[in-house]
Amino acid sequence: MEIGVVLQTNPPASRVVELARQAETLGFSHVWTFDSHLLWEEPFVIYSQILAATRKVVVGPMVTNPATRDWTVTASLFATLNEMFGNRTICGIGRGDSAVRVLNGKPTTLATLRECVEVVRELANGREAEVNGTRLRFPWGTESRLDIWIAGYGPKALALTGEVGDGFILQLADPDIAAWTIDAVRAAAAAAGRDPASVKICVAAPAYIGGDDEASLAHQREQCRWFGGMVGNHVADLVARYGGEGSAIPQALTDYIKGRTGYDYNEHGRAGNTHTTFVPDEIVDRFCLLGSPEAHVRRLTELAALGVDQFAIYLQHDNKLGTLEAYGERVIPAIAAHVQAKSPAEPDQA
Repeated sequence: MEIGVVLQTNPPASRVVELARQAETLGFSHVWTFDSHLLWEEPFVIYSQILAATRKVVVGPMVTNPATRDWTVTASLFATLNEMFGNRTICGIGRGDSAVRVLNGKPTTLATLRECVEVVRELANGREAEVNGTRLRFPWGTESRLDIWIAGYGPKALALTGEVGDGFILQLADPDIAAWTIDAVRAAAAAAGRDPASVKICVAAPAYIGGDDEASLAHQREQCRWFGGMVGNHVADLVARYGGEGSAIPQALTDYIKGRTGYDYNEHGRAGNTHTTFVPDEIVDRFCLLGSPEAHVRRLTELAALGVDQFAIYLQHDNKLGTLEAYGERVIPAIAAHVQAKSPAEPDQA
């Protein structure tokens, strides 16, 4: 399993770049960022600096959307970064949350998301795409390569991901919900004639390295409770559309969202968010990774057994460097494949 990190592009941007550089040094494979241009700084400008300061990490948004940029511009941004830094970008995309809701807009339809994925992928992989009835391509971008991973929760979004996504992003780390969503994505991929194993699986959630005692865990929960509010926006939409008696939606999702009464995007993705008091401790424990490095390894091992290819850490809390370093020194080595320098001697042949 690969380990990525998800950063907010809060100023100064140099701090974001430095965290990305440290993450690469500590063995992280991916550096993702939020993409909400009013709440935080524009990420694509910062990507160029992250890529210049690193050698191997793959960089991209978690997640962008079809609404806030012209799709050909989005594709051009990725293709340009790939030309500059050697195909080290990735595109996480969804229907749109804070980037559009802050503007009093609404998430796009799944049909629009599908069309956007097709246009961006074709153009950013050096191929032609049909845009407004015209066949277009980047004459300078024939060597660009880009995978597109789709974020979603509901049955139709999961089906779309299996049909057209290069990867699936689930923004919570509950193994039961992960199993349900992964099965849905794989079933859709198989129904579309694709190899289900070709769709990469990424689970993203806050991870906080601390103690396993109750006082420490209580602090960690308060630092990560914001996440239950953030994903609650998506879950509320999901439950409103697909919930109810006999629904396929896991009970864990329908239960906790009942207490949600409002949400302030000015505090979106922020530790201490005052609009997340409805999120119970049980949900924080299920959706996030807390406690000692050994506790994190146990959860990651469970997720890996479900087929998760990458776990991406949301690092929005007061122990950023401590968690990064603990992952690099104790968690990533514990889940890595072990290769021996010398093979065991074969027994003597009689």
